[in-house]
Amino acid sequence: MAKQVVDGVTMQRALTRITYEIIEQNKDLDQLVIIGIKTRGIYLAQRIAARLKQLEGLDVPVGELDIRLYRDDVHKADHRMQPDVTGSNIPESINDKHVILVDDVIFTGRTVRAALDALMDLGRPKKISLAVLVDRGHRELPIRPDFVGKNIPTSHHEEINVSVKEIDGQDGISIGRLEE
Repeated sequence: MAKQVVDGVTMQRALTRITYEIIEQNKDLDQLVIIGIKTRGIYLAQRIAARLKQLEGLDVPVGELDIRLYRDDVHKADHRMQPDVTGSNIPESINDKHVILVDDVIFTGRTVRAALDALMDLGRPKKISLAVLVDRGHRELPIRPDFVGKNIPTSHHEEINVSVKEIDGQDGISIGRLEE
């Protein structure tokens, strides 16, 4: 049974805090491109971009990144083939831009590693930063987010579920036990 640990209002505050941190740490906001990792990262990226528009009057391009073919836990039939990134939708060139990669939860770091590989196939950003709504710890790779909404320590026997109203009908973060 999952227990809600963050409600919709608190989740929105965390996204607003991330947005303010992005503003504070970036002088050239017009060089930003925000890219959400499918699926929930896309909606979080759109919300951050909307908040940037409210606060700074700036339209930041928002893209979608599909990393399924870059996962190291998926067997590829032919490693020599160029990966297909057609599930991604990037609105403009990321060359020489500051890309802010957005995901809902960071755990082992493997999703982010796959996203970095996918981005490199799409172009050569000047800089890549990582924004996550939840950092639950337990990294297996040396990857650390630049912007974190909430740190929620977990055990390996727990899982974090992020709900977004666009898909799930409501916003929130819950924690539950993995079934063994």
